[in-house]
Formats: sequence, C-alpha cells, structure tokens
Amino acid sequence: MPEPLRQRYLDPARVVVVKIGSAVLTRDGRLHRPALARLGAEIAELRRTGRRVIIVSSGAVASGLQPLGLSSMPKAIVDKQAAAAVGQQILMAAWAEAFRKERVAVAQVLLTADDLDHRTRYLNARHTLQNLLHHGVVPIVNENDSVSYDEIKMGDNDHLSALVTLLVSADLLIMLTVVDGLRRGGLDGPVIPLVAADDEVSTHVARGKSATGIGGMATKVAAAALVGRSGVPAIIAPGTRKGVLRTLISGEEVGTLFEPRTRRLDPRRRWLATATRARGSLLVDDGARRALVERKASLLPAGIVRVEGRFASGAVVRICDAAGEPFARGLVSYASDEIDRVRGCKGAELPQILGYRYVDEIVHRNDMVIEKS
Repeated sequence: MPEPLRQRYLDPARVVVVKIGSAVLTRDGRLHRPALARLGAEIAELRRTGRRVIIVSSGAVASGLQPLGLSSMPKAIVDKQAAAAVGQQILMAAWAEAFRKERVAVAQVLLTADDLDHRTRYLNARHTLQNLLHHGVVPIVNENDSVSYDEIKMGDNDHLSALVTLLVSADLLIMLTVVDGLRRGGLDGPVIPLVAADDEVSTHVARGKSATGIGGMATKVAAAALVGRSGVPAIIAPGTRKGVLRTLISGEEVGTLFEPRTRRLDPRRRWLATATRARGSLLVDDGARRALVERKASLLPAGIVRVEGRFASGAVVRICDAAGEPFARGLVSYASDEIDRVRGCKGAELPQILGYRYVDEIVHRNDMVIEKS
C-alpha cells in the first residue's frame, strides 16, 4: 500500500484509542512490567506529537490469577469477577508506574454495558473522558468485570475499544496484539496491509485466541468494522514490536489498516447505531423500507407488519424488512403493545384505536439511523 494512503488517515488523527491485549501485557499468567514500561514510553512519545491518547487495557483478570492461586483463566463468572477485582488495582498500579517515569498522569475508568446503553450515562462517560484528555491525563479504560455478568457484558475489550472510540469521537483505533495483523487465508499467509470498506475478510479470520484472551482475530475484525461504519479507520498491529506506535503513525506499512466509510455519523446517530442494545424489532413491508432508505422518511404505523419483543416508549429497536433482516435502528415513540395495536393503520386512526395520539410517527427520521441500504 502506498504510504500516502495510510498518512491520509493517520496524519489528521488527533484523538487515538489504543487497545492493548492481555497477551501483550502478560507473560505466564503474570503482568509483564517491561511491556507496560515500553508501551508507556511509546504512548508518551505519541502524545508529544500533539495527539491525545486513551488506552483500553486488558490484563486485569490475568493479573489476578496468581494472587487467587489460579493457574489458568477461570470459567466461572464469580471467579472471573474475583480475579478482576484483585487484578485491576495491580494493573493500574503498573500503568501508573510506567507513566510516572514519563511524568504523565493516568486515570482509571471502568465501564459497563449499562453505562453506554443509557443516553444520560453515555454522555456523562463521554464528558468525563474528554475532560481527562483536556487536562493532559491518559484515561485507562476497562470493562468493570468485577460487577459485569453475561447478560450485560460488552463481551471483550476489542468491542469495548470500538465503543470507546465512538464514544469520544476519536479519529483512529489501534488494536495491539501478538500477531502481525490480518493474514491472508488465516494464520500462515502474508499480512494483508489494507482492507477496504467493502472487502469480505471472513476467509482470512483465524479462530484461535491466546490463553488469557477473550477475543481473537474475529473480535478485532468486528471492532474495526464497527468503527468503520461510523467513518473511523482502525489498525491491527503487533504490540510486541518495539517502536510499533511510532512506526505506525509515521505511515509505514505495519499491521493491517481497515479503511472506513467516508461518511461520519453525528454523535447521536453513532450512539443509536453502536452503543445501545436493541430491545425488540419492527418488521416493515417493502414500501416502508424503500421510504425509509430512499426518501429518508419517518416510520409510520401503516408500514409495520409485525412487532417482536416487549419494550417501552423511547426504547431502541431494530427495523427489519419483511424477512426479518435488520437494516436500521431507531427510538420508538410508542410501547410495543401500542405499536402492535396500530400496525398497518393510518396515523389519523391512532386516537380511535388507542384513545390518544402522541405523534404520528412510530420512529421519527431524526431518531433513526440506516445501517444497510
């Protein structure tokens, strides 16, 4: 890939999220402090170029294994929560020490899916992170594993890093791992330097993961796709390579760059598209789908053919075609039982059916994001 193409994405990047995997930060189940010291120095160097950096750091659970007498990653949620509770303070102490040598202050920020699911808490998290950056602090973000459980977990830190990238409107996501990048055909092929926005990469995704990791290449590719749909580039690169961040930002061909879509979503639609969990689905007919996608129309009750799930007014729902394929998301103006009663009807009939009418639109255009045209 010609260097100017990379520099087109990297040179303007002022706010960068750097996700660092457990396998980069640990060795034999323990935190590898020389790795943190090296990466701390590299991130401090990156900041001296005028960039602001947020770290999404794995390693808390792995750091807690030895103090709890565990020899491998636990399977039980309660054991993972205990390891995270013990390991998080070990991890933060190590990061604080690494950055103390660079005279850089750090802050711990623990998030759960609920923090990003609710609009007010989402904005509070956004303002906190932006204010820390404004004051020259490096936020170190992790999921609050000591209280998260399967039903509300974000899943892995690759996904979390994508959500944080969109939360703060960052310009670039870098995911540092122990592999050199996405390899053609899987583990043994050459590194693919560039993935265009519409490239199909599933045949190149190896399914393995490290002993202390949760994700793997599949979750990194998914994270790159998530930020790419909102217009943000992502890079998967080898975090064990000395000077990797300096090399990347200079535009050299290291790792795999995922090109984004050219269109960047505004913050509200970005939240609708990525940070919230859909509470149900509205299936619409072909005419309504065309109106939403082609004419940028609002969703009216007449176009709805089925309601799936139970949800309240103001919930985020998937909007699907008649076959159940999602193509949009939006905030509903009515609860699921109300929508089920008025589906297929005209807006003027709402008062007769419900006894009241808030608005004519089930989902207003301003509260909708089209994900697939």
